Amino acid sequence: MAEAAEVIVDCTDPTTRDAAIERAAAVVRSGKVVALPTDTVYGVGADAFDVVAVAMVLAAKHRGREMPPPVLVPNVRTVDGLASAVPMYAKILMRQFWPGALTLVFPAQASLAWDLGETNGTVALRMPDDETALLLLTEVGPMAVTSANVTGQPAATTAQQAFDQLGGAVSLYLDAGPRSGRPAWGGDAGSTIVDCTGAEPVVLRHGVLGADRLREVLGTTVLHDSPDAPRALTDQGVPSRPDPTPGARLVGSVQPSGIPVPPGAWRDVPAPRP
Repeated sequence: MAEAAEVIVDCTDPTTRDAAIERAAAVVRSGKVVALPTDTVYGVGADAFDVVAVAMVLAAKHRGREMPPPVLVPNVRTVDGLASAVPMYAKILMRQFWPGALTLVFPAQASLAWDLGETNGTVALRMPDDETALLLLTEVGPMAVTSANVTGQPAATTAQQAFDQLGGAVSLYLDAGPRSGRPAWGGDAGSTIVDCTGAEPVVLRHGVLGADRLREVLGTTVLHDSPDAPRALTDQGVPSRPDPTPGARLVGSVQPSGIPVPPGAWRDVPAPRP
């Protein structure tokens, strides 16, 4: 097993950071996995278009394909190449809160030659507000990145914590100091996740960025969330929500929305006579 001193690279010194980024970029281009800081917690990731490398990310976390990783991007311009049917409200959210702790779920471009797992045709995108992460993303392009921890364990807030959990499954750890942001309602730090696949946005996970802040910039666009839903998080952070009605699903969502259906809001329509 690799020693921590061999694979944890200091990025806190501006005079040596560029060399550390170049080293990490070379690791990513070679099809291997790196750990990197973000503005929320440390992440583990690889080239989003390298199918084997993405599988290595999931294997490092002891995670299956049913929990695909989000994709981090270096700038807003990258979104159009990865997502389709980006609604105007999502563009407003990106302009206001990117870079930042906001992950947006879109229909993925059908022509993309990648395999992130069982995504149901969607992709979760985020531009992190972290200089080290953005420098690396600028060098290598979009990366499939998820929290740097073994599934079921707390997310790592330091490079050393990430190494203690993932060890030799990760080829290089970029150390840019601790990350300690926490959402207002408690629990592990993480980005707020919003489903943007429908006519109106739906909060899938309450994170560092509060829903009230999102509503401040959305104007008349309704933001749906369910603050009373169970807050038991998977280590990806998507809440486990009950189905409001049998068979009801929000099309394209990672999880059912959990929005209650008031009595009388739906009715059975008799089948037409032949």
